[in-house]
Amino acid sequence: MIRSALMGDNVLNARFCHGISVASKGMVRAVDAKEAKMSKFIYATTLVVALASPALALEPLNKDAHVTESLVAVRVGDAIRNTCPSISARMFTVLAKWNDLKSYLRDKGYTEDQVEAFRKDKLEKARIKGLAADYLKAAGAVEGDVESYCKVGRDEIAKGTLAGSLLRSYK
Repeated sequence: MIRSALMGDNVLNARFCHGISVASKGMVRAVDAKEAKMSKFIYATTLVVALASPALALEPLNKDAHVTESLVAVRVGDAIRNTCPSISARMFTVLAKWNDLKSYLRDKGYTEDQVEAFRKDKLEKARIKGLAADYLKAAGAVEGDVESYCKVGRDEIAKGTLAGSLLRSYK
């Protein structure tokens, strides 16, 4: 029947098996109209998806707040452990957090090469180091004062911050 309707045959009034369906010219016109609307819908949807593709591009890694906060926390923890003799890093935790961050980035669509290039980028390292220095200064760490770094480290551990979770105090 569909072939007949599409080809314009005059078999439109034919009855099919057991008289279950009967086609009429009006029904065929209705089907054609619905198919035309569906074709327009599919075309419009395809056009919207094609135009929206640039909007789906990955944002730069340095614009992702979670990435920045995580790297600043690692840098803060590193500065504290290198300055304060009674605080050390929880290296297994650090590695686990790094793997979690890499997994987060892979889920967002970044490749391993993109993540490594970002991690090794000198400008990004300097930016993260500056943010960490500002954080430490705001928390009370004073350059050259070992005890102030120890106090900030113990406070971070007590608060349960991300930087604190990466550290262990022996005092």
